[in-house]
Amino acid sequence: MLTVNADGKIMVRRCLVTLRPFRIFVLGIGFFTLCFLMTSLGGQFSAKRLGDSPFTIRTEVMGALESRGVLRRMSDMLELLMKRMDILARLENSTDFHKGDEARFPLDRFQPGASLMERIQAIAQNVSDIAIKVDQILRNSLMSAKMGDGRRDQCEVPRDPKYPDCAGKVEWMRARWTSDPCYAFFGVDGTECSFLIYLSEVEWFCPPLPWRNQTAAAPSPPPPPRAQAAFRSDLARLLELVGTGKESLSFMKKRIRHLAQQWLRAARRLEQKLKGRQRDQKHILVHIGFLTEESGDVFSPRVLKGGPLGEMVQWADILAALFLLGHSLRVTVSLKELQSNLGVPPGRGNCPLTNPLPFDLIYTDYHGLQQMKQHMGLSFKKYRCRVRVIDTFGTEPAYNHEEYATLRGFRTNWGYWNLHPSQFMTMFPHTPDNSFMGFVSEELNKTERQLIKSNKVGSMAVVYGKEASIWKPQGKERFLAILNKYMEIHGTVYYETQRPPEVPAFVKNHGLLPQHEFQQLLRKAKLFIGFGFPYEGPAPLEAIANGCVFLQARFNPPHSSLNHEFFRGKPTSREVSSQHPYAEDFIGKPHVWTVDYNNSEEFEAAIKAIMRTQDFCTTTSPPPPPRTKSPAMQSPPSVLALSPNATHLVWSPSARRDPRAWPPVDSLQVWVSETRHACTETCRRRGLVCEPTFFRFLNKKEVFLQLSIACDSTEYEMNHLYPAVAENVHECYLQKEPLLFSCAGHNSKYRRLCPCRDYREGQVALCRDCV
Repeated sequence: MLTVNADGKIMVRRCLVTLRPFRIFVLGIGFFTLCFLMTSLGGQFSAKRLGDSPFTIRTEVMGALESRGVLRRMSDMLELLMKRMDILARLENSTDFHKGDEARFPLDRFQPGASLMERIQAIAQNVSDIAIKVDQILRNSLMSAKMGDGRRDQCEVPRDPKYPDCAGKVEWMRARWTSDPCYAFFGVDGTECSFLIYLSEVEWFCPPLPWRNQTAAAPSPPPPPRAQAAFRSDLARLLELVGTGKESLSFMKKRIRHLAQQWLRAARRLEQKLKGRQRDQKHILVHIGFLTEESGDVFSPRVLKGGPLGEMVQWADILAALFLLGHSLRVTVSLKELQSNLGVPPGRGNCPLTNPLPFDLIYTDYHGLQQMKQHMGLSFKKYRCRVRVIDTFGTEPAYNHEEYATLRGFRTNWGYWNLHPSQFMTMFPHTPDNSFMGFVSEELNKTERQLIKSNKVGSMAVVYGKEASIWKPQGKERFLAILNKYMEIHGTVYYETQRPPEVPAFVKNHGLLPQHEFQQLLRKAKLFIGFGFPYEGPAPLEAIANGCVFLQARFNPPHSSLNHEFFRGKPTSREVSSQHPYAEDFIGKPHVWTVDYNNSEEFEAAIKAIMRTQDFCTTTSPPPPPRTKSPAMQSPPSVLALSPNATHLVWSPSARRDPRAWPPVDSLQVWVSETRHACTETCRRRGLVCEPTFFRFLNKKEVFLQLSIACDSTEYEMNHLYPAVAENVHECYLQKEPLLFSCAGHNSKYRRLCPCRDYREGQVALCRDCV
């Protein structure tokens, strides 16, 4: 018995020792439970509507009975806790082991049990007092909530003829308001009134609610004077704006540095020419969409492997030009940066921007255009006039107008944006419907040209193409063998050490060269030869600027979206007659030779002729364009008049000229196309270019009369070929939709009225007297 009693006493003592930390644990759980319940209950009282903050979650105010039940459960828990602590305290007082254990358990810092009981009793009393106060708050809160909910639930959809889409938009919000978190960001919570508040104050489909606080619209203060743009003389800040982290950005920065001195000299010349003319500084966002991770950024990994660099050449030059002109730039190459700069609300992009767009212009590409549309909501339509799309191959009006493209079968992967066609900016002047942005080539002084001429190796050719795939298609061995009979052939094809490229053994391959080394190679060579791809890049013009002849293949039949995979899906019907149509049409011999590579005799004859030429750094004037004749006629009073030789119409000397018009209206010439000829070709055959901004002067009945065109009927219709005449039936057609004015396109049924103008040699964007 004694042993048992002793063992039992030891066990009791050990239990008491063990219970001391357990007691602390139980007490902690009790207090944490109390804090949690009080915090939760307090959250019920302080919860706000979703509209008060975009980061709160709406919680309904608890009913009074439910709240008092919570307080009662809290009181019961405290009472139970108090009883258990009382048992522990009595058990503790009945043993003398706790004194010796205090040194072993320094965490035990509690006061005697009686003191602890007093504290718990005080807490319980406080909870009782809180319950009384909570009951009073709940009564007041419920009364206010009923009044507010009653007002919110009484909203009805207004019937206002000025807002015909209001009812339909409310119906859409009822079904889909949870589809995008951005609606909750603006305060939509599922009630009718929240729908109407959003549709009237954030969007503009419904009229303002009369019970909303509508402050009288104060007259807007006049905008502050715009800062004036000043030419910059240092490109260091631009290099910082371009950023780092991508090989494509590194390439662009290298190009900017390489041409820095020429950029600065050009800026000084332009500044002297403008003679202090005032220019407003514009805030411009440059978003290079094809470099974002969301679009795949396929270019950056290929920069060091010979991938196409034409787009990055163009973007680098655009950035340099805008910066030196003195405009304020912001450059983004990620979707997150784009959203931050635009002020996109959180969500999936269905809501408008939170603030007015802070940029006067946005330069982007098709990838960036798609990203903007996805994340700007209705604001995209509101601000799309500020967008400038860098579009390498161009977008013709028939593909740009969404409704027309859908009905007439012109819808493609990249068109249907309903922008003004001149908002698309191309690398080369493919179609005058778009704007010609271009790029720059190095400018050589007289000394440099003479040095290049003296260092030329007459029997040296460089192949255009840095990717091994360009050399692979069958048929190239034949004409390369012919070229090898007369010239030493050099290549700049990327290769890895372990796997050299599959190029003919007689080709001296230098591997991928830095830009300045490639320039030095071109300055030694006499011939730069293209294999048919890449299309319309900047390299041939750089080669010509460095004294090379550019030899390229003629395509028969021409390449287009109908017969070539590369152009399939592009928003253009253009037929590409050679690898570089611009060089073929606007430069030509002796600097550009276009031959049929499948005709060995023609190819070899071209090589021999190029070998005989000596000076490649001078220019020759093109022969005068041919003129066609048409019957003379009497010209009625109009802004247009018959030309002296009666072949076309020109701007009437007596007509008023707007000095701000661009291009100057007196550069206009109106010609009638042949069937199957687009206006682009019609103008080019006369040594001119098509100017779409002049279509508005042609789109009149009187013009047909001035050109002696008999019209049995005249109709206004949507067609990208109009204004035009169907001669066989004597029907004349005028354009109904200005967005469809197009220099491109032809049909065997129509002869088109074409607005042409002259241009400066070497710069088709400018007419002869424009500057």
